[in-house]
Amino acid sequence: MQKLYLIKLGEISLKKGNRNAFEKKLKENIKHKLKPYASRITTEKGREYLYVDSDCPDETVEKALSTTFGITGYARSYISEKDLKRIKESASECLDNSAFENKGSFRVAAKRSDKSFPLKSSELEIELAKVVSKRYPDLTVDLDNADYTLSVEIRDKAYIYSNDKKGESGLPVGTAGSGIALLSGGIDSPVAAYMMAKRGMKLTLLHFHAYPFTSEEALEKTKRLAAIIAPYLQGAKLYSIPFLKGQEHIKEKGIENEATLLFRASMMETTERLLKMLNGEAIVTGEALSQVASQTLKSMVFTDSMCSSLILRPLLGMDKEEIIEKAKRIGTYEVSILPFEDCCSAFSPKHPNTHPDLEEMREHYKKLEMDKYIDEALENMSVFSFDDKGRLYAENN
Repeated sequence: MQKLYLIKLGEISLKKGNRNAFEKKLKENIKHKLKPYASRITTEKGREYLYVDSDCPDETVEKALSTTFGITGYARSYISEKDLKRIKESASECLDNSAFENKGSFRVAAKRSDKSFPLKSSELEIELAKVVSKRYPDLTVDLDNADYTLSVEIRDKAYIYSNDKKGESGLPVGTAGSGIALLSGGIDSPVAAYMMAKRGMKLTLLHFHAYPFTSEEALEKTKRLAAIIAPYLQGAKLYSIPFLKGQEHIKEKGIENEATLLFRASMMETTERLLKMLNGEAIVTGEALSQVASQTLKSMVFTDSMCSSLILRPLLGMDKEEIIEKAKRIGTYEVSILPFEDCCSAFSPKHPNTHPDLEEMREHYKKLEMDKYIDEALENMSVFSFDDKGRLYAENN
C-alpha cells in the first residue's frame, strides 16, 4: 500500500522546449530527499503525483516538499475511478485524514479537466458538499474565505485532497548552474543563498573567520545557519576559511578607514580562486544597496573589480524589514541574531570610507601583496558537509 501526494507545478509548466529537463530535475530532487520511501513520480499537465511507501511519516514528506524549489503546492491525495459513488467514498477517506473540524466554514473546489465526465464542476461540488455536511453538520459554506477546502480534480482518474499547502515555487536546484554563496553569520547572507537557490542555482557556502578575534561560537552559529538552509539548497558544503593573518596584515599596512573595503576585496579574490577550483560560475553575496558603509555603489564597484566572475546580489533592492521578514519565514532569523561577531565587524574602522576612488583603492590593494595570505588561507580551510535534510554528515579540518 502506498500514499499519494499531488504536487502542483508553477513556473516549470511555462517552460517549452526544455520543460522535460526541469521536470526531471525536480523529480530527482524530491526522490533524493525521500530516500528510501519514494517509489515513483508521474507527471501530467502541471501536476506531479508522488507515490511513497505507506510507512513514510507524513511530516517527512511535508518537510521534503516544503523545502524543494519548483513546487507551488502539495497535498496528501486520494485517488478513485471517475465514478460518483467511488469519488464520494474517496472523499470520505480524505476527510478521515484531514484537518476538518465540526466548526467554521468549508467549500468544495472541483476542476474537471476531463470534459467527458458527466457532471459539471458545479454539480460535482454540490454532491461532495453533501458528503462534508453529513460528516460535519455544523460547518457552514463559504465560497470565498472558507476555513477548510475539499478539492477534486477530474483527470485520468479522480484526485481528491483537502487544504493543499503552499510550496516555495521557483525552479529546481541544479537547473541554473552553480556558484559560491558567502555566509557571514548575519541576517542577510542566508536569505541571499535561499533566493538564488530558488532560481535553480546549486550553491556551495563560504565563511571567513578570524579566530580568536572571532569566537568558536561564531563558527558554530554559521554551521547552524548552513544546516537550516541546506534543505533548500538540496544539501551543501560549507567551506570555512581562516583569514586572521590576512586581516592583521591589512590592518597593519593599509589605511585605517579603508580596512573594511580592502578586506572585502581580499574576500572576493579568495572566493574567486575557490570558485575556479570548484568549477563554479558565479558568486552570491548578501549585500543590499547602502545598508552599510561597504555596500555603497562605489564600494561595490571597487570590490567587484577584484575579480572577473559574475557577482549576484539578490537582496540589492530590498530594505532591512523585507529581509528580516524572509529570514523569519525560512527559519534563519533567530540564529542570525545571536551575539557572535563575524570577521568583518571584528576589524571594522570607526569611520569607514564610503565613497572610495576606484583607481586609488586598486593601487592601495595592490601594494598589500595579498597572494601569500590568500594561498595560506585556502590551504588551511575546513569543509563541513550537510545533506539535503540539513544534517552534518562529514567534516574535514
